[in-house]
Amino acid sequence: MYAVDAAGRRMPRDERTAFRATHLRPLMDEFFTWAAAARDLTPGRNLATKALGYALNQEAELRRVLQSGDIPLDNTRAERALRKIVVGRKNWLFYGTDTHAEAAAAILSIIATCRLHGVDPFVYFDEILRVLPYWPHDRYLELAPQHWPACRARIDPSELAPPLSHITVPPPPPASTSAG
Repeated sequence: MYAVDAAGRRMPRDERTAFRATHLRPLMDEFFTWAAAARDLTPGRNLATKALGYALNQEAELRRVLQSGDIPLDNTRAERALRKIVVGRKNWLFYGTDTHAEAAAAILSIIATCRLHGVDPFVYFDEILRVLPYWPHDRYLELAPQHWPACRARIDPSELAPPLSHITVPPPPPASTSAG
């Protein structure tokens, strides 16, 4: 299934959805037919029957990849992201107070948002902490990781070059018009 899906990986979403329907659906049908037969032939409760039972119980969810070319074939990226949380869980017992834990959660959320939008978190925090004292309170949203590259492009680069310096706040970006 992975090899078939890889063949259509670079296709546009609609073409990939059609490609999956043509090439991946028959493989999935065959797999679930095999899994049902193998579970019925395997006696007792063991790792094999548990795995087969899990696959059959999740059939509807596993088949969702056939509905959209955007859905990945597996959830490896999500599992890898959660691993960081699981590994750090014991360390988080020692934050001290709920306020400390909430602050850490906010920082970790900003780091995750930076990564999601392709912004280097270390550079982001370095620059934001220098810009923040000068920034108008009613324009903080411009400093969010998803808006930072566009906002940073409007700031005088010579003011961001030194480690500490005054920042001249640029005018707000032009209001975007949307056709309704």
